[in-house]
Amino acid sequence: MVTPNLCQTAFAVLRRIEPAVVLEQLGSSLFTTALQMVAKDRCVNATYPDAHLSREDSQQRAISDFYMTYNLILHLVPILPALLLARLGDRGWRRVPIAVPLCGYVLSSLTLLLVVIFRLPLGVMFGGAVLFGLSGGFGAYWPGVMTLAALSSTATDRSKVIMTVELLYGTAGLVGSLASGHLFLLYSSNLENGTILITVGALLQLLCLIHSIFLLQVKHRPIKEPEDASPLLPDNSSEVLVEASVEAPAERNRVNVVLLVLAAVLYVSAVGGAVEMIEVFVLKEPLNWSATQVGYGHAAGCTIFLTSFLGVMVFRRCVSDVKLILIGMLSFASGIYFMSFVRTTSMFYLARSLNLFALIPMPTIRSLLSQQVPASSCGTTLTYLQLALTFSGLAYIPAFTKIYQRTLDWFPGFVFTLSSIITVLGMIPISIVSWRSRQMRQNTRIQADSA
Repeated sequence: MVTPNLCQTAFAVLRRIEPAVVLEQLGSSLFTTALQMVAKDRCVNATYPDAHLSREDSQQRAISDFYMTYNLILHLVPILPALLLARLGDRGWRRVPIAVPLCGYVLSSLTLLLVVIFRLPLGVMFGGAVLFGLSGGFGAYWPGVMTLAALSSTATDRSKVIMTVELLYGTAGLVGSLASGHLFLLYSSNLENGTILITVGALLQLLCLIHSIFLLQVKHRPIKEPEDASPLLPDNSSEVLVEASVEAPAERNRVNVVLLVLAAVLYVSAVGGAVEMIEVFVLKEPLNWSATQVGYGHAAGCTIFLTSFLGVMVFRRCVSDVKLILIGMLSFASGIYFMSFVRTTSMFYLARSLNLFALIPMPTIRSLLSQQVPASSCGTTLTYLQLALTFSGLAYIPAFTKIYQRTLDWFPGFVFTLSSIITVLGMIPISIVSWRSRQMRQNTRIQADSA
C-alpha cells in the first residue's frame, strides 16, 4: 500500500525542474539523431558544378553547408525573444522562459516529421529553425532552467545543484541517444525511416511542455548574501566565512566577470565548432557511421555529463572553482586534439574518453556569475552570458565549416586541432582570475591581521 507521505514526496519531486529537463533532453536526443540521418540521406546525391569534388566530398560539403545555415539561424533568431523572456522571468514569470521555448521544440520536431513523411526538401528545416528561434530557443530555455536551479539553492550549494541538473540532462541524453539509432530503423511499408523516432521525440517534448505549464513549481530559497557583488572564488570552504564578511571592490568583481565571460566565449567556440564538425566527420569514410552508430556516438558524448559530475564531486573538496574549470578545459583540449587523428570507431571512443571532465567549465562559470548579481537580475545575467555565446556562434560556425571544407583533402581533422588551440587560449583568462583571487585573499588576510 502506498503511504500518503510517499505520494506527497513523489508529487513534490514531480513539481521540480528536474523532470522537465529529463523529458526535454530525451526528446531532443531523438531529434538530433533523426536530423543527422535525414540530412545524410537527402545530401547523398549532392553535386557542385563549379567544384571538382568526389561524391563523398560533395556530400560532406552539402551536409556541412546545411548545418552551417541551420545553426546560424538557431543562434541569430532567438536573440531578441530570449531577452524578452528573460525580462519576464526576472519580473516573476519564471515558467515563461521555459514553457515558451518548449513550444518551439515541439514545432521543430513536427517540422522534421513533415519533412520525412511528405519527402519535403531538407531546406524546410530552416523554417523549423526560425520557429524554434522565435520561441527563444535554447538561449532562453537553458538560462531559465539554470535560474530556477540557482534560486532554489544556497550560494554554497549552487555549483553542486547546477551540476546535478547537468548530470540529469546528460543521463537523459545518454538513454535517448542509445535508443535513437534503433528507433530510427523502425518502419513499415507505410512509414519512412525515422517517422517513429521523430514522433516519440515530439511526444516527449509535448509532455515536457505540459509539465512546465501545469506542474512546475517556482520556489525561491531565501538569499542571505548582500545585494551587491560578493567575493569570488574561495579556495576551500574554510575561507568562505572569512571572505563573506569582506566586501570585494566592485571594479575587481567586474574585471573577474569579464574574464569569466571571455573564457566562456573561447571555450564554447572551441567546443561548439568541434562538436558541429564531429556530426559531419563521422558520416564520411573511414568511419561512415550508420544510424545505430550515430546514436552510440551521441551517447558517448552524453556520458561525459556523468564523468564531469563525478569529477566535480571529487575535485571540489580539494581545489577551487577556477582550478575545476582549468581541469575541464585541459580534458577537452587533450581529447579533441586526439580526435584530429581518428581513423577508426575504436579511436573515436578513445578520444572521447579523454574528454571525461569537459563539461565542468560552463556550469562552474555560470555558478560563479550567478553569485555576483542580486537574485532580481540573475536570469537576465545568465541570459546575457548565453547571448554572448550565441554571438560567438555567428563567427565560429561558418569559420569551422569553411575550414573543414577546405581541409577535407589533406587533413580532415585540422578543425579539431584548431579547437584544442582555442581551448588552451581560453585557459589564460581563467588563470588570470585565479591569480587575482589569490591577491584578494592575501589582501584580506593582511587587513585582518592589521585589525
